[in-house]
Order: sequence, then C-alpha cells, then structure tokens
Amino acid sequence: MAEDQYKWGAVIVACMAIFIIVLDSSAMNVAISTLVVELNTTLSMIQAIIALYALIIASFMLLGSKLQDILGRKKTFLVGLLIYATGTTIATFSVSANMLLVGWAVLEGIGAAMMFPATTTIVGSSYQGKDKITAFGIWGGIAAVGAAIGPIVGGVLTTYLTWRLVFGMELVFVAAIIIFRHYIKESQPTLQWKDLDIMGAILSIVSLVLIVLGILLLTKPANWGYVTVLLGSGLVLFVAFLIWQRRRINKGKEPLSDISLLKNRLFGLGNINSVIQQIPLAGFLFIIPVFLQQVTKLDAFMTGVTLLPASLTIMVFSLLGAKASSSLESKYIVMVGFLVAALGTFLLGGVFNVNTQMWDIIPSTVVFGVGVGLLLSQLTNLTMSAARDDQETDAAGLLNCFKNLGYSVGTALIGVLLLVGIFGGLTNGIESSGMAGNLTTEEIQSSLFAYVEKMQTQPPQIPSELVPQANQIVESTIASAMKQTFNALSLILLLGFITSIFLPKSRKMG
Repeated sequence: MAEDQYKWGAVIVACMAIFIIVLDSSAMNVAISTLVVELNTTLSMIQAIIALYALIIASFMLLGSKLQDILGRKKTFLVGLLIYATGTTIATFSVSANMLLVGWAVLEGIGAAMMFPATTTIVGSSYQGKDKITAFGIWGGIAAVGAAIGPIVGGVLTTYLTWRLVFGMELVFVAAIIIFRHYIKESQPTLQWKDLDIMGAILSIVSLVLIVLGILLLTKPANWGYVTVLLGSGLVLFVAFLIWQRRRINKGKEPLSDISLLKNRLFGLGNINSVIQQIPLAGFLFIIPVFLQQVTKLDAFMTGVTLLPASLTIMVFSLLGAKASSSLESKYIVMVGFLVAALGTFLLGGVFNVNTQMWDIIPSTVVFGVGVGLLLSQLTNLTMSAARDDQETDAAGLLNCFKNLGYSVGTALIGVLLLVGIFGGLTNGIESSGMAGNLTTEEIQSSLFAYVEKMQTQPPQIPSELVPQANQIVESTIASAMKQTFNALSLILLLGFITSIFLPKSRKMG
C-alpha cells in the first residue's frame, strides 16, 4: 500500500495544485451578481477580472516554465505556490474590484503560471508508459472535477455564507501541498539566470496582454477606436516574439521557449485544438450564469445547481475518454468531442427566450458536457506525446500558455459578443417600442445598458412607469443575444472539428 501511495503521490500533489487553479474561475462565475453588488462594480469589470486571471496565467506561462530550468522544478512550483497563496489571501479580504483584480487576477495568475507547467512536467517525469497515460488522465480528470464542483461550491458559499470563502478555503489546499511536497522530485537546474531571455519574456507578456485587452474593450462602442491599435500592436509584438526566439535559437542562445516544437504537426495542431476547445468552455461558463441571474433571477446556489449536470458530465466523460484512449485512436475521440460539443451549443441556442427556466437549459448543457469531457481527456496527453523528453518543459509551457490564452480569449470574446448583442438589441427594442417619450433613444439606451451592467441590481435611470416595459425589453434582448452567441460557439466548435481532421494519429505510449 505504501508503495502505491508513493507511486501516485506526485500526481496527487500536482492535482491539488491544478484543482485550486481551475476552481477559482468556475466557482466565481456563479457569484457574478453578488460581486457586482458587494464590490460596487459592473458586469464588464467582473468579466475583465475573470479573463485577466486566465490571461496573466497565459502571459507568464512561458517564463514560469523556463524558471524550472533555472531554479529546478520543485523550487519553481513552491515559489509559485507562495505567490498564489498571497494572492488568494488578498482576494479573500477584497473590498473593491481593483483589490480583487490584484489578488485574484494578478498575483494568483502569476503564481498559477509558475505552478501550472510544473504540474505537467511533474506528472510527465514521474511516470512512464501506461502509468503516464493514467496519470495524465487523472490530472485532466481532476481539472474537470475542479470545474465540476466549482459552480456548486461557489453557489453554496456565495448564497449561504460568503464568496470570500471560495478563496479562503484554497489556503487549506496550499497547506496540504506544502505538507506533501516530498512527493515532488526536484530536477537539476540546467540554466543560469544570465541565460534567461528577458526580452523574449517582455515581448510574450506584453503581446498577449494587448491582444486580450483589445478584445475586452469591444464591450463599449466608445472604446472601439482603441481596439484596432491594441490588437494590431499585440499581434505585431507576438510576431516579433517569434522572430526573436528563432534568432536566439539560430545564434545558439537559450530561447524563452523552443518554438521549433510548433513545427511539429501533432504539437502545433494539438495546441490549436486546445485553444479552440477552451474558447467555448470559457464562454459557456461565463454567459450561462449571466442569463440565469439576469433573466430567470436565480441566486448563486441555483445557478450552480443548473451548471452541475454539465460539470459532472464533463468530469465523467473526461475519465471515460482517458480509458477509451487505450483502445480507440485519440484523434477520433477528439473529432467526436468537437461534434458533440457543437451539437450541445446548437441545441442551447434554441432554448433561450424570456420564459426559459433552468430545466429547459440542462439537457443541452449535458450534451455540451459530453463533448468537452471527451476533448479534455485527450488533448493534453496527445499534444505532449509529440515532445521528446528534453523538450517536455518547453512543451508544457507552450501548451498551457495556449490553453489559458484560449480560456481568456473565450471569456473576453464570448462576453463581448453577448454584451454587443445586448447593446444592439436594446437599441432596436427601444426604437420599436416607442417608449422614448421625453427622453432621447440614446439616454434610454445608456440607462438600460448600465442597468444590464449592474446585473439589474439597481433601478434604471428612467421614469418609474417605463420600468416594466424596460424590463421586458432587457430580458428579451438578453435571450436573443444568448441565442446568437451560442450559434457563434457552434461555429467555433465546428472549426475545431475541421482542424482535428488534420491531426496525425498518435503514437501509442507504453
């Protein structure tokens, strides 16, 4: 027994870390309206914090991955854990949206960026053959568990106690990881600080931040003039990053990341599929709670209950998919996953109207969950199998960078699609209703958009006799925008299916 405990000790420690990293987003999504009220902020600000958390992880991932070669795997992991613990402590006691931004998005994000790639290499280096497949299956499954129980944990704590305990209880896991840290094998540093590619780190971080900020600014038409500048600058800097990396490699200097991995067809397509899979998942977890809390008026707990069947389905099919990969080709499981997830979002697009209730949504979310579970079970192991042992650190950094970038872009892009759809719908609704009266269409539009941004927790700044009609316009507009947004998610997942056709068959491990 002791031998078995030792055998799986490394993956258990890695899983505890991955669990708290993924728990945050899924648990806090159901608390959106409570955060808007308690921190006196807006839906866009909470969307930005959720997106920036994943973005900071993505932006610092390559640096966090490279630090393993300088500090050693175990030391990098534990330093990241301490930074994460500092961030979660600040988030627990946040009194403003800005304080939550610093604690959750920035500090937890940086800490997670140091831990995340280390969890992949801890698992990858601790096991061989079939044990490695099993370990990565457990790793992916626990990530799914974090996403699965997050909504219900967040719902219970937010509704009956306080959302602050979501962050506070993570400190218990931090303590457990510190206690069981002896299961993590230390790797010998292979680089010195002078080998660190500082310019590459700056280019990668700044480019990704600019791209996601550009997407986030799309929520308000007044900011659209800045969007092109930010997106353009971010893309130019990212190209400069790739050129800089290739230049360092050609000169025999240590790059921030071995981008030559991207030339490998399996690795490159695996990353593209990971990004495409993350976008709808992030969008789904962000906009479903918005609809449930704004239109059906559910509290955080019932929002979590509504998401629970999908979350449990993702977890179950992630574990089943991991087992199936020993007898079925991973490529085909990925293709089926994309098609089933696309069917789920297509079905979801058809259920939203002002009378939609939680029970109407659940069947389609379960179909979506089956597809996502199959995808999560395959993509990490499939993509990592393309890397040689000496490339594992770089491969883990790139993969997790792209996955978190996909999640960040998903929260930003799908949230933007929803809010822009609402903005346009409000305009049409007000004009066709003839309710403007003494107020201009722009004044009512501005008031109702602010009303949506405050999650309808404060009355709109319009005459009281217009409020019932305004509520009807707001709710029908949100329902219509949800339908359009889920149709967009279906197209994104179909794109994933098309790209997965070109995946080479995986080489069987063990």
